[in-house]
Amino acid sequence: MNLKGRFPIIMFVSLFSCFSNQAQVKEKVVLHPSCPSESNIRIELNEAQYVLIGGVPQWITIKGKDCSNPVVLMVHGGPGIPLSKYHDSLFQDFEENFTIVHWDQRGSGRTYLAQFESEELTLDMITNTKLSVDLLVQDGLEVSDYLRNRLGQEKIIISGSSWGSFLATKMVHMAPNKFHFYIGLSQLVNGSKNYAESYKKVKTIAVERDDKAALAILNKMGPPRWSHPSSFGKLRRIIKRYESETASDPVQWKVSKAYLSEFSDAKYSMFSEEFSFLKFTGFNGDGMINDVALDECCTHLKIPIYIIQGHKDLLTVPKVTKEFFEEIVASEKEYIQIENSGHDANIDMLRMQLDMLKAGTAKYIKKE
Repeated sequence: MNLKGRFPIIMFVSLFSCFSNQAQVKEKVVLHPSCPSESNIRIELNEAQYVLIGGVPQWITIKGKDCSNPVVLMVHGGPGIPLSKYHDSLFQDFEENFTIVHWDQRGSGRTYLAQFESEELTLDMITNTKLSVDLLVQDGLEVSDYLRNRLGQEKIIISGSSWGSFLATKMVHMAPNKFHFYIGLSQLVNGSKNYAESYKKVKTIAVERDDKAALAILNKMGPPRWSHPSSFGKLRRIIKRYESETASDPVQWKVSKAYLSEFSDAKYSMFSEEFSFLKFTGFNGDGMINDVALDECCTHLKIPIYIIQGHKDLLTVPKVTKEFFEEIVASEKEYIQIENSGHDANIDMLRMQLDMLKAGTAKYIKKE
């Protein structure tokens, strides 16, 4: 989930307001001319623009080699860690068979930059800006409708990772008629259960290793529920260290050229990560995490479901994922375990994601 352990501080970036004024918001959906065509000519898509979603300009990128290919909406994790700027290093191989869409969620990435006119990230911004699970799910469904209209397809495929897997599952549960099938990676199920099990698993490993530094941190913070947001970050840092020693074939998170030239990491990533992280945890354990409970609301899913889980995931641990998977009632479901993968996607997990996209397409789309 890429949650950070930093407590937010007041930060100043003079270009925030300048960028916000320059954002070009496209309110009218214009169907791409090639999408409804029956022509055999392959027309490549490469769009990146703001679209008015839920009254807020939100950044959407659409890339693919053929407009007639199935559309895949990638719902990013974090919260606040958009995948759009990593597309070229992670998803170029997907473009041959699919149209890949990245959406910077409200409060994330370029959407964050266009959303706020202030030149500073302040306590007032964090506490008084509305961001909720329901709001993000509604945004996601509106993005899905935009894509279906713009690309001329009755349904799309949806895939989410970590925090994004939670949002995507909520979207599927609310509007299954919009989607062909769902692929979840590092499935986030229940905030309380996931982090309690994560803490327990990590502490067991620390004891086995006699990792005194980690044990000192874990014992001081205690098991969740935590009241201080830094506790999540402390656990996450230990997890990253442990997983780096056991997971194989890590991906190279290389920023695409378009983002290197126009935005620094601070302007694009750091501020939105801080904002979204605090909205997720809350200042006193009162954030969006308390509304994460798929096992209490969303076990009946009316489309095919694929869940890809790293066997060595210490954050969204397999035990909780498997329990949720067993409860799911769907037209078809499959649990795929990646042996040498942790929470963050590695090469094996991305390859499996592409394989399952192809398998699901062959099974559920070609015959429609």
